[in-house]
Amino acid sequence: MSTPRKAPASKTAPASAPEDAATAKPKAARTGKAGKAGKSARSKAAAARKPATARSPVAPPDAAAAAAAANDPGPAKKATSAPAGGGKADTAPLKAEFTFPDPAEFSRNLARIDAQSQQLVTDFLAHQAAAGAPGPMDPLNIGRAFVTALHHLATHPEKLVESQISLWTSYVDLWQNMARRLMGEDVEPLIEPRKGDKRWAHQDWHENEIFDFIKQSYLLTARWMQGQVEELEGLDPATRRKVDFYTRQFADAISPTNFVLTNPEVLRETLSTSGENLVKGLENLLEDLERGKGQLAISQTDMDYFKVGENVATAPGKVVFRNKLGELLQFDPTTDKVYERPLIIFPPWINKYYILDLRPENSFIRWAVSRGYTVFVVSWVNPDEELAKETFETYMRTGILEMLDAVEKATGTRDVLTIGYCIGGTLLGATLGYLAAEGDDRVTSATFFAAQHDFTEAGELQVFIDDEQLAYLEDRMEKAGGVLDSHAMAMTFNMLRANDLIWSYVVNNYLLGRDPKRFDLLFWNADMTRMPKELHLYYLRECYQKNTLARGEMVLGGRKIDLKKVRTPIFMQSSREDHIAPYGSVYRSARLFGGPVRFMMAGSGHIAGVINHPDAKKYQHWTNETLPDTVEAWIADAKEHPGSWWNYWDEWQQKLAGPKVPARKPGDGKLKPLCDAPGTYVQVRSSE
Repeated sequence: MSTPRKAPASKTAPASAPEDAATAKPKAARTGKAGKAGKSARSKAAAARKPATARSPVAPPDAAAAAAAANDPGPAKKATSAPAGGGKADTAPLKAEFTFPDPAEFSRNLARIDAQSQQLVTDFLAHQAAAGAPGPMDPLNIGRAFVTALHHLATHPEKLVESQISLWTSYVDLWQNMARRLMGEDVEPLIEPRKGDKRWAHQDWHENEIFDFIKQSYLLTARWMQGQVEELEGLDPATRRKVDFYTRQFADAISPTNFVLTNPEVLRETLSTSGENLVKGLENLLEDLERGKGQLAISQTDMDYFKVGENVATAPGKVVFRNKLGELLQFDPTTDKVYERPLIIFPPWINKYYILDLRPENSFIRWAVSRGYTVFVVSWVNPDEELAKETFETYMRTGILEMLDAVEKATGTRDVLTIGYCIGGTLLGATLGYLAAEGDDRVTSATFFAAQHDFTEAGELQVFIDDEQLAYLEDRMEKAGGVLDSHAMAMTFNMLRANDLIWSYVVNNYLLGRDPKRFDLLFWNADMTRMPKELHLYYLRECYQKNTLARGEMVLGGRKIDLKKVRTPIFMQSSREDHIAPYGSVYRSARLFGGPVRFMMAGSGHIAGVINHPDAKKYQHWTNETLPDTVEAWIADAKEHPGSWWNYWDEWQQKLAGPKVPARKPGDGKLKPLCDAPGTYVQVRSSE
C-alpha cells in the first residue's frame, strides 16, 4: 500500500516493526555507562536482537521467510575465548582474532580468481552480443522519478542542510561511542537493525568494535537516505513510491554485508580457506550466469534435488480433462462420504499449482480431501510462443468455464464450490461478474486466497506499472516471441524482498562459496511459468493501471462486469504481512461484491499466511463477521485466534457444500483418467 495501515497488534507477540533501515536509540539512552545487574549493555542489546520465533507474526513472510531460514548461519563460533577461571572474554586487537592464510595457497587462489573473473567478463559480453541491440538505458523509468525528487529537494535547501547536519552529528556521536568502547567502556548502540534483519546475525557485528562501527555507520546512512524521501513535499504518490522503493534497493545493495572486506563472516572464511571460498563463489556465479543465458539467475535452492510428483506435488489423483490452457486434476478421496458439491481451485498461472501440495504435512489439497471435499485443481500450462495471443477472456472461457463444465461431467453435479488464489482469484472474480450478467448461478460459493479486485492500493508492484515500463515490457515480449520469460517475473518478486531473496544468496553463494540449502518452498518459488503477451499486458493495464474491474468498466464476452451484481457468498482471506496483495487492498475488494462476504486476516504473508496447516500451530488469524466502511474499523473490532484459519474457513464452507454422498473416485463419472497426478503441464520447466 502506498500508505501503511495499522494491522492488529498480536496478543502473543509484538506488533510489526517499522520498515525503516533500523531502530534508533533515544539520545539519553546512548550516553554514559550502562551496566546494571552485572550485565553489559552490549549483552542486553545482543539478546534483544535475537530473531523472532516461528510463532511471531513479525517473521518475514513467504519465500522471504524461507530464504531467511535457509540462510540463517546459526550461532557463530566464538572468535575469542574467556580467560581461565571465567571472566570477560578477551577483546584482543583485530589481527589476533583473525586467522591469516597460507601465503602460497592464497596466491594460487588469487590467480584462479583472476582467471575466473576474466572468464566471467568474457561470457557476459558474449551473451550480451548474442542478445542483439541493447534495450533502452532506463527501461524502469527510474531516472525521471529521481530527477523529480531532486527538484523538490532543491526547493527546500534549508531542510537539506538541516538533515545533513543531523547526519554528521550522528557520525560524531558514533565516533565518540567507538572511542569509548575501545577504552573498555560499555556503550549502548547508537542505532540497531530492525527486528528480523538477519544480515547482522554474526557475532562480530556486535562484539568487534570495528565491524560494529561499520554496521552502525551504514544503518545511520540508510536511515538518512530513506528519511529524505519520506520528508519530501509535493511528490505525487506514484513518484514517491518509486523513489522510496529504489532508494531502499540502493541502500540494500551497498550494505557492508555484501562485500568481502566489510563482512566479518566472509572475511574470516576468506582468510581461513586462503580464498578458496571466493574461487567456489565465482564458479557458482558463472553457473548462474550460464543458466540465465547472460542474466543473473541466482540459485536459491538445489533445483536438481526436488522432483515434481516424487518429493513435491505427491497427492494421489488423476488428470481427468485437458485443454490448451490447463489440466484438470481430480484427487483421490480419503473418506467414505463427501460433500455433494465439488471444490475446484484456480491457482495463479504465474506459478505452479503445487504450492497447495508441497509436502503431505502442509498440503492444503490433502487436508481439504480429508475434510470430505471432492477436490479438483487446474494445473495451468507453461505457455510458449504458440499461446502468445491468448487473452484474459480466453483464460476465463477456456481456463475456468470449460473446467466448470468438466467438473460437472466428472461428478454429475452442476453446482460447485470455488477457490481462486492471487491472480487466479482476480480472474475468478471477473468470471463471477460475467456469470452474473449471463444469469448463470452454478457457482455456489467463492473463496479468495490473497486476491485483489480493487487495485487502488495494490502494494509495491505498482512501482513497475507505468506507460514507459509497460511499453518496454511489450517490446521485450514481442522480441521473445510473444511471452515474458519466467526470470523477469522472478526478479520482480525477488526485488520486493531483496535482502532475503537476492542479497542473502549473493553472500552465501558467491562470497562464502556455499551451495544453497534444499528448500521445497524456494524450489516452487523458482519454478515459475512464462506469461503470454496479450494476457499479461491486459492484466497489468486493465487491473493495475486502469482498475477497470473495480470501476465496473471491464468488458468480457461483450458483458460489462459489475461485481455488485454478484450474489454468490464470498470468503476473502488476506494476510497481515502480504506485500503483493496487501490486506487493505483485499478489504477494498471484499466490499465490491453484492452478496454476503466474510473477510478475515491471517498472520504472516502472501504464501505462509495461506499455507498454514492447523497441525503446525503457527501464526494467528483475526475474524470479524461485519464489513464496515474501512479496514481500520474492521481491525478495531476484530478478534484474534491462535493458529491456522483453515478450520474457520471449513466451518463456513460446510454450510454451502450440500449433503454428504458416497465418495467419488477419478473416473467414476463421464470423464476417464488421462494420466496420474500431477500431470504433464506442471512438469514443463521454463528453462526447457
